[in-house]
Amino acid sequence: MNGGPSGFHNATVTKAFVLAFALFTVFVGIQDRSSTLGLSYQDVFRKFNLWRLLTSGFAFSSTPELMFGLYLLYYFRVFERQIGSNKYSVFIWFSMIVSLLYEVLLLFLVKDPSKVLASGPYGLIFSSFVPFFFDIPVSTRFRIFGIHFSDKSFIYLAGLQLLLSSWKRSILPGLGGILAGFLYRMNLFGIRRMKFPEFVTSFFSRLPWPSAGGSSPTASSGNIIANMPSYTGRPVEGNVPSVPLTSSMEPPEDSIATLVSMGFDRHAARQALMGARNDINVATNILLEAQGH
Repeated sequence: MNGGPSGFHNATVTKAFVLAFALFTVFVGIQDRSSTLGLSYQDVFRKFNLWRLLTSGFAFSSTPELMFGLYLLYYFRVFERQIGSNKYSVFIWFSMIVSLLYEVLLLFLVKDPSKVLASGPYGLIFSSFVPFFFDIPVSTRFRIFGIHFSDKSFIYLAGLQLLLSSWKRSILPGLGGILAGFLYRMNLFGIRRMKFPEFVTSFFSRLPWPSAGGSSPTASSGNIIANMPSYTGRPVEGNVPSVPLTSSMEPPEDSIATLVSMGFDRHAARQALMGARNDINVATNILLEAQGH
C-alpha cells in the first residue's frame, strides 16, 4: 500500500496545507509560543481570545507531533486524488470546524481552567482515519513474532503515537477529528456533494511552492475525478469493458500509479488508460463501470 505517486502530484491543496502547518509550527516555535496555542476554558470563555480559536489548529506544540502529523497528512493526500481538490477542500474545512466546535463544547462542559488541549490539525488528521479504515484496501499481510500485521498497520501506529503524544491533551482533539470523519461519511447536510469553486482550488497550483520530488508543476488542482462515486476500496477484478485501444502510446507511470492508489488493478488501469487515450478521468469511469458489473 502506498499513497500513489511520490510527491504532491495531483494533491496541490494537501501540499499547501502541509507547508502551511510546517511553517506556522516553526514560526511559533521560534517565537517560543508553542505551549500557549492550545485551547483552554480560560482563553475561550473568560478572555474571549478569538485569535486562539483561529490559530490553535494550525501549529503543533512539539517536534515529534510535527513529524508524525506531517507524515500522516502527506500519506492522506491519496484522498484528494480520489475525490478531487474541490471536494477535498470541503473535507478539510468541515473536519477542522467540526473538531473545533467539539473542543469548545468539551471545554464548556468540563469548565476546568487548568485543562489545555493540544494544538495542531488533529481534527483533519484523525477525521482522515475514517475513510482510511473503510475505503483503503489492505494489499499485503504479514506476521512478526506470530502477530498478524498489514501494510495499513504502520499508518495506524503513527496515528496512535500522535494520539497519545500528550495523553488527554491530544486524545480529546483526536476524538473530535474521528467524530468529524464519521459525520462527513454520514453525509451530514449533504456535505459530500459540496465542493469549492474551481478558481479557489486552482489558486493553490499557482502558488510558488518549492517543488517536491515527483510533483508535477502542470498538474491540475481541480477534480481528477470530478463527479465520480465514492471510492469503494475494492480492486477491479477481471478485465475492463471491451474498449478500442485507440492510443498506442504507453500510459504515463504516474497516471497508472494514481489509479492503482485508488485500489484498481495495475493491468486493468493500464488497459483503461490506453482505451481512454491516457485521459485519467475517462479511464476512471471505465474502471468504475467495470466494478459495477
